[in-house]
Order: sequence, then structure tokens, then C-alpha cells
Amino acid sequence: MPQGTKVPEESARTAQAKINFQKMKTILTNKHISIETRKRALQCYIEPVLMYGCEAWTISKQIQNKLEATEMWFLRRMLRIPWTAKKTNERVLNEANKRRSLVRTIRKLQTTFLGHVMRIGKREHLVTTGKFEGKRSRGRQREKIMDGIGICGGT
Repeated sequence: MPQGTKVPEESARTAQAKINFQKMKTILTNKHISIETRKRALQCYIEPVLMYGCEAWTISKQIQNKLEATEMWFLRRMLRIPWTAKKTNERVLNEANKRRSLVRTIRKLQTTFLGHVMRIGKREHLVTTGKFEGKRSRGRQREKIMDGIGICGGT
């Protein structure tokens, strides 16, 4: 990648979480440790690396799909399911006795953070709601944090 090229925060976090997963691979893929214990280790040591700073992310459908794919990547590695195995995500989730929770957790953290920002009522409030004076720029409207969370007419 050329120098000075900015990598989206979500992609950088995903890469760091996968690196940390590989460092803990011996524990997370060990069949002698119960799946529940391995899921707890994933939740304690890997997911915080992935979700660091997620309160400020604007999650589009494309980013949401990437986060869900990352969550499935972790589960498939933990269960030692090769990429050539034709198992659906639902079967993998059933085998791990788990539901998708990563995006839901991120949305919850964003909503909690938004509550703090909205109480402040200063510049942060203006930036979050996107209400500035002056003319709008040309082209499609920028996606705001409020749109991603689903409050105030967002999806």
C-alpha cells in the first residue's frame, strides 16, 4: 500500500484482532478446552482489540458484513472448520452454540456513547447530529453516526 494511504479504522482493527487470534491460536483452537471457555477467551482477549474505538465508527451495510464475516472467521478457526468444508454459517453457529453478537454489541456501545455526547450539548453534539450552518456540499449526503445507529430516521 502506498505511503500516506489511509486504511479504514474497521479494517485496521480487524487485522489487529486476527493477528492477536493467531498469537493465541494454541489456546483458542485446543480441542481439550471446552468451546465455552474458548469463546470466553475470544470475548476477553480478541474482541476488545477489534472493537477499540468502535463508538465513533459509522457502520454501513458493507462494514457490517465485514464485521460479521470476521466473527465467523474466528468461530470457524476455533472449531477447526477448513474453508473447503461446505458448512453454512448457521450450522457453524449452532455447532458453537452461539448467536451473532459482535455488531449488536458495537451498536449498544455506540448508543451508550451517544447518550453521553448528547448530554454535553456543545460541539460534539453539533458534529454528531450534523447540523451546521451554511450551504451543503454537492453530491450525496455524508452518512452520519445517527444514521448508523438507527435513531432520528436512520436505518
